[in-house]
Amino acid sequence: MVNNLKRRFSGPALVMLLILIVVTAVTLLPFISIFFASFRPGREIMRQGLGLNLDIRTMNLDNYKLLFSAENQGYFLFFMNSLKLTFLQTTLTLLLSSFVAYGFAMYQFRGKALFFGLVLLMMTTPVEILMLPLFLEMQKIHLYGSLWAVILPQITAPLPIFFFRQYLVGLPKDYLDAGRVDGCSEYGIFFRIIMPLMKPSFAAMGIFVGMNSWNSFILPVLLLTKDNRTLPVFLETLLSPYKNNYDLLIVGAVFSVIPIVILFAMFQRYFIAGMTAGGVKE
Repeated sequence: MVNNLKRRFSGPALVMLLILIVVTAVTLLPFISIFFASFRPGREIMRQGLGLNLDIRTMNLDNYKLLFSAENQGYFLFFMNSLKLTFLQTTLTLLLSSFVAYGFAMYQFRGKALFFGLVLLMMTTPVEILMLPLFLEMQKIHLYGSLWAVILPQITAPLPIFFFRQYLVGLPKDYLDAGRVDGCSEYGIFFRIIMPLMKPSFAAMGIFVGMNSWNSFILPVLLLTKDNRTLPVFLETLLSPYKNNYDLLIVGAVFSVIPIVILFAMFQRYFIAGMTAGGVKE
């Protein structure tokens, strides 16, 4: 056993392990710094900034008490708005984008190359270019101020379509023939045969779409009203030229990380398999 450990952690493997430890430490430092700051008064943060210097004398639970106080129940209203937005957008995006990708990967039809080229073109289009048209469109169809104004423009996003298509081209088309022989409809083949095989890709893209939806800022600012805003927008309002509420901002930011951690914990089992499968070539 000792010899096996020596071989495993010798030479290049040991160097790579040390590099990964350093990278992990650098990645976690901002989160640790914010977590420690959540136990410090806002005036101390403004005076000393964020850091890992711990002063036990100034650390307390006042910020957490403030967050759960009756006067700050608005935080949890916006928290729930973000949860609803993330759940609906992630679910619909995975379902509809995989459905579109399935068509690109498994069927031949006129204009297929052109339509897929448009999908690739949309991947290069910045969202800032679409802000004014989206704003006018949502006003015209009377969805401005609703969560659906943010959800609908993104439920068939180009990146998930591309990712799912790359995954599906690696699946044998014999599955489709077998399903047809067994009497499945085309929809039945997708929902009963193909979707269970796509679990790794759903997990990988679910984490990506969920994180983007939870942290979304530009579209909620543009398309939601004050009473229907999401958590990132609310946290941004705590910083203003007149008052900086760091007490609530820092502890609110700590709580905002929890759903993403839960999302990753749920799907991390399939995450690596899904990411590596996206690189299959035709």
